[in-house]
Amino acid sequence: MDKNNALRAGSVAAGTTLMMLLLSSPALAFSDDGEDPGQGLSVMETVGLFVAAPVGLFLLIVGLVMVLDKSRKQT
Repeated sequence: MDKNNALRAGSVAAGTTLMMLLLSSPALAFSDDGEDPGQGLSVMETVGLFVAAPVGLFLLIVGLVMVLDKSRKQT
């Protein structure tokens, strides 16, 4: 892929993402329809759920790919 195509693809992706963010409605708006949102998450629970879990899952997948890779010749 040459530079122009890469730049075009990046611009389209960035523009699409920006438009989706600007046009989406607030996801956390409280509506008075009898919902009880419950207790919020603590800082540690939030970091664990949204940072540590995805990083751990990524590292697990990378490790499995490296261990199960058969394209390299073992000596």
